Amino acid sequence: MEIELHDKLGALAHRKRLDLFRLLMRRYPDSVPAGHIADALALKPNTTSTYLNTLKQAGLITQTRLSTSLHYTANLPEVRDLFGGLLGECCQNRPDLCQTTPGDPVMTAKDRTLNALFICTGNSARSIMAEAILRKEGADLFNAYSAGTAPSDGPHPEVLELLASKDHDIAGLGSKSVDAFSGDDAPRMDFVFTVCDHAANEECPAWPGQPMSAHWGLPDPAKATGTEAQKHLAFQQAYGLLRNRIAAFVSLPFETLDRISLQHKVDDIGRMAG
Repeated sequence: MEIELHDKLGALAHRKRLDLFRLLMRRYPDSVPAGHIADALALKPNTTSTYLNTLKQAGLITQTRLSTSLHYTANLPEVRDLFGGLLGECCQNRPDLCQTTPGDPVMTAKDRTLNALFICTGNSARSIMAEAILRKEGADLFNAYSAGTAPSDGPHPEVLELLASKDHDIAGLGSKSVDAFSGDDAPRMDFVFTVCDHAANEECPAWPGQPMSAHWGLPDPAKATGTEAQKHLAFQQAYGLLRNRIAAFVSLPFETLDRISLQHKVDDIGRMAG
């Protein structure tokens, strides 16, 4: 049965279903387990299942099974079709209304230093490491920042010790709120990366200038269990993965990639496993 435009709009015409859909759009192209969605939105499992089924029936999300868990992803072609129906058919593709320019401007690092922000929940481990690594690896191209959606009292001592041992400048590293980067006097971001699933599931401030965003999630080394050696290894592994991702990021040919190609590149980097 063909899904009509009003079916898609009807599926979104509910505050909690809209919240769920927006969460999956924030996490795109990742697939998110149903349990994580329920936790992020404080929904009961059966309510989450009902909302997911409504959005799936409207074609706005897709469902896959991984082992014993159901995962959900925003169905981007259908979402584009929704907006095409709202804008393309209604405004007859007038560029002053629809802004349907096929070629977005190239993002270049030649004219100025680009700004990148790394976000996790506490801003004490992963995002702090990412900030320090980008400061060093991309010193000529980037200003690096980090923040938390619920910032802790300060960086994890193990993180500062690890960074110092690898000759990173730890001066000025501190835990701070994402709100510090949403004011009129805050640096205008070009890239915003989430490095933990919890932060990726939350709504962040509307960043001025529409910076490119991607999810570079990895396990929290501060929550590692086992012997002291095993806990120490968790921090080393997190550092190594972030360093590999950031090395790949700073080596991208920013001056030759359009925004769509660049978005695909930074998404791919977020899926690097080692």
